[in-house]
Amino acid sequence: MSAASEQQMNKRLNLEKATNFMRQYRDPDSRELKKLSANQFMEVWSHYDKDGNGYIEGTELDGFLREFVSSANVTDISPEAVSDEMLVELKACFMEAYDDNQDGKIDIRELAQLLPMEENFLLLFRFDNPLESSVEFMKIWREYDTDGSGYIEADELKNFLRDLLKEAKKINDVSEDKLIEYTDTMLQVFDSNKDGRLQLSEMAKLLPVRENFLCRQVFKGATKLTKDDIERVFSLYDRDNNGTIENEELRGFLKDLLELVKKDYDAQDLLDFEETILRGVDYNQDGKINRKELTMILLAIAKHNQEEETSA
Repeated sequence: MSAASEQQMNKRLNLEKATNFMRQYRDPDSRELKKLSANQFMEVWSHYDKDGNGYIEGTELDGFLREFVSSANVTDISPEAVSDEMLVELKACFMEAYDDNQDGKIDIRELAQLLPMEENFLLLFRFDNPLESSVEFMKIWREYDTDGSGYIEADELKNFLRDLLKEAKKINDVSEDKLIEYTDTMLQVFDSNKDGRLQLSEMAKLLPVRENFLCRQVFKGATKLTKDDIERVFSLYDRDNNGTIENEELRGFLKDLLELVKKDYDAQDLLDFEETILRGVDYNQDGKINRKELTMILLAIAKHNQEEETSA
């Protein structure tokens, strides 16, 4: 190919990329999406999450859907060819299929279900079995925060990902270079404050818990808190059934409690919170929470939420 025609071709590719970002990720003949590497997936994510808030939403989502659909067309139609009526219908179908938590926007995990990726990387996003509770989360946190710094640093995250892939029986397929690439990508995705490590709230997004039990309606003051409700919460956190909530159990409970009031939090926030809560309810000062003490906390939450709703 002559230099002039090569230049012409590159110009055309760049123009395509400019008018429809998704077109470069499709096979030119079949128009099917190619398998993306971790870095390509991040390119797509960063391109559409223009404000960097961790979601593709509003006009970002409209732009993505228009380009996603028009890029599948054999002829070079522009994204504007997707009419507003068509977009409304398209968005409804798309959100029903991919908006798992039904919040009206697409987060990085939901996009990972749509785009074909190298299988190993996809595994990291699709925990088919989310953690049962934050107690399990805190045990994993302690296991991988090996230096006890209160953060999961890059090398600790790499160990976590290695074990995750080993568990998924994929370790033989992953080279050390790939593992480094996955670690870098995970940091790009989940390290919101860009300090090169994961704090508690960032790791909690990577390793989600099935449900924060304390977000249920019953704790929002809408209905009266019953003895059964309190018993259910107690058994959720008292994993060893020894009659008290302590150590990782206590930290799991406090993590869920902290999430109700703070979006970004780290290990120090959790420690400060633990001191405050225990100072208020742990009358026998044993560093544990029994049923009576838990009841006081839950009633205080329900009362506080009820007052907030009344004043709103």
